[in-house]
Amino acid sequence: MHSTSILRRYSAVAIAAASIAALAACGSPSKAAGGSSGGASDGSAGSGAPIKVGLVYSETGPLADYGKDYYQGFLAGLDYATHGTDAVNGHKIEVTQRDDAGDPTKAVSAAKDLIGQGYRILAGSTASGVALQVAPLAAQNKVLFISGPAATDAITGLNKYTFRSGRETYQDIATAASFLGDLTNKHVTVLAQDDAFGQANVEAVKAVLGAKGAEVDSVLAPESATDLTPFATQAKNAKPDLLFVAWAGTTASALWTALSQQGVLDATTTVTGLDVRASYPIFAATGGKVSFLAHYVPGGTSNDAAKAMDAYLTAHGEQSDLFSPDGFTAAQMVVHAAASGDSDVDAMVKNLEGWSFDGVKGAYTIRASDHALLQPMFQAKLTGTTATVVKMLDPNDVAPPAKSFPAS
Repeated sequence: MHSTSILRRYSAVAIAAASIAALAACGSPSKAAGGSSGGASDGSAGSGAPIKVGLVYSETGPLADYGKDYYQGFLAGLDYATHGTDAVNGHKIEVTQRDDAGDPTKAVSAAKDLIGQGYRILAGSTASGVALQVAPLAAQNKVLFISGPAATDAITGLNKYTFRSGRETYQDIATAASFLGDLTNKHVTVLAQDDAFGQANVEAVKAVLGAKGAEVDSVLAPESATDLTPFATQAKNAKPDLLFVAWAGTTASALWTALSQQGVLDATTTVTGLDVRASYPIFAATGGKVSFLAHYVPGGTSNDAAKAMDAYLTAHGEQSDLFSPDGFTAAQMVVHAAASGDSDVDAMVKNLEGWSFDGVKGAYTIRASDHALLQPMFQAKLTGTTATVVKMLDPNDVAPPAKSFPAS
């Protein structure tokens, strides 16, 4: 893995400033069918030139399960935003998938090929390392690029042709901070593995929470460690006001068992990131004593977009998961951007800048100055294997610092 920000499969959390926000996608390029009510535009089909969208993402590879959620969310969002027609203002939307397998070299090759074929809209980067390589191509070739779940903060403000459809690392960590309120003189300990991923998490927490007045230290365990009791004990002895757990890999279950057995979860507020549904059983040993920051809680919102997404996925034998909204939002952005076709990329950029809209999570705004996607975040809890929302955080309360685009 690259150094990235990713909620990894079966991990407790992955929130790191320079890391891969990696999701992958699998599934066939089937037509979005059905007639969801509501959406961003009148989708009447007609004879206008088709709008060609290239989705470049990890259709295969170790993160393909995540990507499947993103891709199916995209189909649901396309259905919703076009009222089931796959068209906007007489322009049929044609979606082409390309698999990058999480490899930036493959992603760049696929993006160049699509651009060479005349595609003016690219979307779907699921890894931060990929997004950071594709985004410069967008600026160089003046095509619209809507990055997917890649969480790296560096995407925000990178260039005027690059947008994002998911959250970013700052929003994750600001959500973690919400569990303590005023961070002045509060003690935060990061429990992680002693590798690039864990170290990046420590640095990200120091950068965000430290700037808000917290004292941040860490307990780092070797990747090879299987007896995690000593590290759970160290975390308890640190006596933090908040224990921030950033853990990935097959030892996650052993870690949470050790934290429970050593009484750590009774001694302090313990926060980690809500991962995909498949990870929920890992927390069975914690007795509901872990607090979760969440980008999205499946079933946690009930607005029109959320209902439409869930209905679409159910009709296609699927269910929403952590990154389904990122695909749904990307489709909404594509439809809104290309309301008059995709021949004028600068016009599509203008259509998106400053746009406020209702999506699966609630109210979204694309900040015009740097294209940050302001959005709600969540505190969540697990009861058994059911996740529920404890609190929705206002987009402005977790908004990343504003940036400006580099001079062209």
